[in-house]
Amino acid sequence: MFPTDVDNGTLHVGEQDLPYAEAGDGSALQLQHVDLNSNLWISKVRMPPGYRVATHFHTGHVYGVTLQGRWFYAEAPEAVNAPGSYLFEPSGSVHTLCTPADQEGNTLVWFAVHGSNINLGPDGKVVSVMDARLALEVYRGYCNALGLDCSKLIVVGE
Repeated sequence: MFPTDVDNGTLHVGEQDLPYAEAGDGSALQLQHVDLNSNLWISKVRMPPGYRVATHFHTGHVYGVTLQGRWFYAEAPEAVNAPGSYLFEPSGSVHTLCTPADQEGNTLVWFAVHGSNINLGPDGKVVSVMDARLALEVYRGYCNALGLDCSKLIVVGE
């Protein structure tokens, strides 16, 4: 049997419904959905040309769709993600996300991250851990500090 109820509890977040949290290094994050029960966080990430994310890995799978610009992993520079590209990262894959320095304009990528983001230092040791709960706390804290409305953020498990 299929559901027939039109009001099925779906939630919608429009492009302008949530602010981007500026990181201070030219990058910004628009958190869209957090599931605290399964440690899932979904966001759009904006990065300027010549940007380099800390080397890291995830404890779960990651899915990404490139919406604008280009990016690649320093460990595999020949595999360039461009608008429309889809990426699957298996858990435990160590990588360093980079945007081309010669690119005009920002790169914009939608990511669904299952599990925690483990950032590594140059010596390979863990320097920080980001999970869904911390992403939510940081994003809300940023929005609250600047008086920005993030009430349309989808949060499960609170």
